[in-house]
Amino acid sequence: MALNIAYSPCPNDTFVFHAWAHGLIPGAPELNVTYADIDITNKWAAKGEGPEVLKISYAALPYVLDEYALLPCGGALGRGCGPLVLTKGGKEGEPPMEPAALAGKRVAVPSDRSTAYLLFRLWAADHVPGGKLDIVVMPFHEIMPAVRDGLIDAGLVIHEARFTYPNYGLQLMQDLGSWWESDTGLPIPLGAIIARRSMDIASLARWARASVEYAWAHPEQSQEYVMCHAQEMSPEVAKQHIDLYVNEFTANLGEDGYAAVSALLNRAADEGLVPRVDPKKLLWQENSEPVR
Repeated sequence: MALNIAYSPCPNDTFVFHAWAHGLIPGAPELNVTYADIDITNKWAAKGEGPEVLKISYAALPYVLDEYALLPCGGALGRGCGPLVLTKGGKEGEPPMEPAALAGKRVAVPSDRSTAYLLFRLWAADHVPGGKLDIVVMPFHEIMPAVRDGLIDAGLVIHEARFTYPNYGLQLMQDLGSWWESDTGLPIPLGAIIARRSMDIASLARWARASVEYAWAHPEQSQEYVMCHAQEMSPEVAKQHIDLYVNEFTANLGEDGYAAVSALLNRAADEGLVPRVDPKKLLWQENSEPVR
């Protein structure tokens, strides 16, 4: 019987799951794949709807841990891959906008239930007087043009925008990844793979890890699949995307990975941004043995 799974068409997800989706992992069930933006999968998980296995934002994890278990592999954590706060480029010689100037200003974000948003709000609490902002949720692809055209004052962007924002005449106010890493010494938790707690979590984790390892061993085999779903991204940008988001934490969260997830969710809970998480629910399904 096929296993239903949902992940994004982004290069890191298609790279990670290529081998499993194409029947290259011995013993793993066939995958019935739904390609969906993470905002959609976040909502499915919150309602207990959709496929048995999903890729969601770590920021959505506190809302779903009663029904879903976190897999220790297949997701996205990393260093040097954080969201960016962008503003419109000033005139030559004009200093960039200071973070304090964002107070009361309109800031576009791609989601208000994402790691990027949590990082932004945690940073703003320390750098924007009163943390007061006019937050506008906007489709990701509309944010940079809106900042460029002066429709909003700043934008929070993710993924390939790290490489393309200069093309819009924008300037960097803050790399939130750099801020987080300097403040905590930990990687940034971005996307999590979760599965319904009624499932065999240990086997799912084993197959997901095997798919990651196959992708690393045979990167050329996934290229056609990756580019087919890469939304007009160039091969060079797709490779940069994969190199940033597929790393040691994708194969195994490990001690630093779990510490990063706990730090993010605990800080966000302290600010009232997410519900408090029972740390035992982060680690494993009670009737499963951890994959080592």
